[in-house]
Amino acid sequence: MVVAVDSVAWIASWFFLAYFALVNGGYLLIHLVSLLSFERTLRDWLLDPVYHPHNSPFLPGIAVVVPAYNESVTIVDTVQSLLNLEYGNYELVIVNDGSRDDTLERLVETFELEPVGKPVPVDLPCEEVREVYQSSRRDLVVIDKENGGKADALNAGVFFTDQPLFCAIDADSLIERGALLEVAQPFLRAPDRTVATGGTVRVANGCSISRGVVTRVGLSRNALANLQSVEYLRAFLSGRIGLSGVGGLLIISGAFGLFRTDAVREVGGYSTSTITEDMELIVRLHRHFAGTDYRVEFVPRPVVWTEVPESRTVLARQRSRWFQGMLETLWLHRDMIGRRRYGVVGLFALPFFLFVEAVGPLVEGIGYVLVPLLFVLGLLNVPFFILFLGVAVGIGTLLSWLAVLNEIVGFRRYREPRTVATLLGYGLLEHVPYRQWKAFVSWLALVRYLRGEHGWGEMVRVGFDS
Repeated sequence: MVVAVDSVAWIASWFFLAYFALVNGGYLLIHLVSLLSFERTLRDWLLDPVYHPHNSPFLPGIAVVVPAYNESVTIVDTVQSLLNLEYGNYELVIVNDGSRDDTLERLVETFELEPVGKPVPVDLPCEEVREVYQSSRRDLVVIDKENGGKADALNAGVFFTDQPLFCAIDADSLIERGALLEVAQPFLRAPDRTVATGGTVRVANGCSISRGVVTRVGLSRNALANLQSVEYLRAFLSGRIGLSGVGGLLIISGAFGLFRTDAVREVGGYSTSTITEDMELIVRLHRHFAGTDYRVEFVPRPVVWTEVPESRTVLARQRSRWFQGMLETLWLHRDMIGRRRYGVVGLFALPFFLFVEAVGPLVEGIGYVLVPLLFVLGLLNVPFFILFLGVAVGIGTLLSWLAVLNEIVGFRRYREPRTVATLLGYGLLEHVPYRQWKAFVSWLALVRYLRGEHGWGEMVRVGFDS
């Protein structure tokens, strides 16, 4: 019996060691690529100034589509930031997805909207449109429709506009004035090959906002929001850059993505049957254009600022939704995994998301249960475990700190030394107990996914600091 228990402990130890090497090897590889890509991107940006609309006759029209459901707290700031964009040819399409608060009333009153009073000239693939409002002084349209979810609202805007490109932005986000022009750069360089691009999403909690513009970048008084600030830096200034560098970008954030309108229409628009419609759309675009010369790129410089949850309950809903949506997308497109015809996406990106992003937190959660059990049974090699834990924390902290370094060297949104030091501190503190809590949420999300529960729940907004 003792021999059997020892054998199980030995097998478990080597399994976790091998999986640790797989996960962190994958992250280190992506981060290495991100460092090389970041250096090249930064050099190109410094040597080649941002495209100026007067230097070329080609400036494609863009429809900025904003789905809004119960966004009364932030919608005016968001629209004001969008009306100040430095782009000469764009229209703003707000889709009120059956809000139960005064989102529509605030839009109508603040921006002096008038109902068009005519039926929509096209048959939109969405829930019933109740009315279309338009501003006489600005290129602003508001589509008021029955509630159908975010994907349904996005489809209303995508199929309503006649612009060749559309930019999807969340209603709780603020886009920097030059961001639309910067995220469009790949479309200007390779208009026939570029299908989609995405920009960086940063945490607005703790920043000062005036008339829809971030006037001071800072951190929140809320520790949970600051932990997410580090996460967002690592995800965008490391993960997205690296995956984009190898041609395997699978996620363009729903908070800030630019797409070729005809390409999204070709694949049927956003899926209303999935939880994370943004990831599923990108994977479907990869499937559709496989074998052709196409590009899906991440552009790190343009930024949109978003409000993140400041309570564990709301954050748990968000992360549960993200994890469930990833599992759902991987299952829907499982036939692409490991398939050579899909190139880097099939051979590397999808397997990475399956074995690292999806399975990783679950294996980690098992470890948090198994290690104390082995310790109680006297089967835990304590010196080896301490060394293992130190290496794991060290690698995780290093990746976070390098992402903060990328921010400081390349963009300098965070200028105060105290703020930078605080970010570095949170890069270390996120390992306990935040990481364990996320593993627990991932297991709950897996259970919900297996039981077929797809409820999203409302995201409580507190509004931007003024």
